[in-house]
Amino acid sequence: MRTLLPLLRTAWACRVGPFVVARPPRGASAGPGSRTMAKYHREERGQPRSPSYRLFLKNEAGHYISPFHDIPLKVDSKEENGIPTKRTRNDESESLFNMIVEVPRWTNAKMEIATEEPLNPIKQDAKNGKLRYVANIFPHKGYIWNYGALPQTWEDPHQKDKNTDCCGDNDPIDVCEIGSKVLSCGEVIHVKILGILALIDQNETDWKLIAINVNDPEASKLHDIDDVKKYKPGYLEATVNWFRFYKVPEGKPENQFAFNGAFKNKAFALEVIKSAHECWKALLLKKCDGGAINCTNVQVSSSPFHCTQEEARSLVESVSSSVNKESNEDADQTWHFLGE
Repeated sequence: MRTLLPLLRTAWACRVGPFVVARPPRGASAGPGSRTMAKYHREERGQPRSPSYRLFLKNEAGHYISPFHDIPLKVDSKEENGIPTKRTRNDESESLFNMIVEVPRWTNAKMEIATEEPLNPIKQDAKNGKLRYVANIFPHKGYIWNYGALPQTWEDPHQKDKNTDCCGDNDPIDVCEIGSKVLSCGEVIHVKILGILALIDQNETDWKLIAINVNDPEASKLHDIDDVKKYKPGYLEATVNWFRFYKVPEGKPENQFAFNGAFKNKAFALEVIKSAHECWKALLLKKCDGGAINCTNVQVSSSPFHCTQEEARSLVESVSSSVNKESNEDADQTWHFLGE
């Protein structure tokens, strides 16, 4: 293997449909799970739990990137930058994807990719000038999974979903990672898709993927949504209840679901991801109305929104790093008990 390293260090690119996506030097990083994070580094600006806080991502070369646009959607089925990936089954390569963790399990701060800001850093969502937290609804503490999104996906708010008859929610597809480890905000992991839930939020389709970290001890047992029912009894029911009630403490009505709240299987989920990826391609090529979505990227060279590494650095350096702390510790400690 050592004799090949000089060749593997040569930069290369791949073409995906109309896109030319630059990739980092081969052989420079390892495969999935805990090793994946070595490919991406986090840089914080501002104080956590403040409106000014931003978490930017860098690639292994130290260049700023957009987690929304520059991280590949799929994990290569045979190799990741020259290193064989760890897979549980040979026929599961099509269900392995990169996931950006926004909210670690058991936490309350509503962290999210800032889709309307240059390079799309992770920030805490705010409403009416107040930082947002999800409520503790007994018996759940904060989020009950590691919560995040798939890069290079977009739920088009102008395109009606044929399954739900509602348009998309203008965000990347959400992911509920159900493994045993509590992950970190901004971490990038490889996940295996298991199924999907169709939440209808204010007449918008808000898909929720169910996935598991490929390095989780139980990943080898979970291949589809029925395996979750078998090996993690009650988890899917708790997931539906969580999404149904999580806005009730704010005085809002219960959320609704397509398919009467039933989970769809892996094959169905993969089709939803494929569609959302095509919508993202149209967005990056300016073939549809992206509205306020910021498409600045450093990797998709065929996109009109492509920028240089120097321009990306200037964008980050223009972001304020001032400390304007607004902490709401009570949001973590207050519990809500909802009756029937």
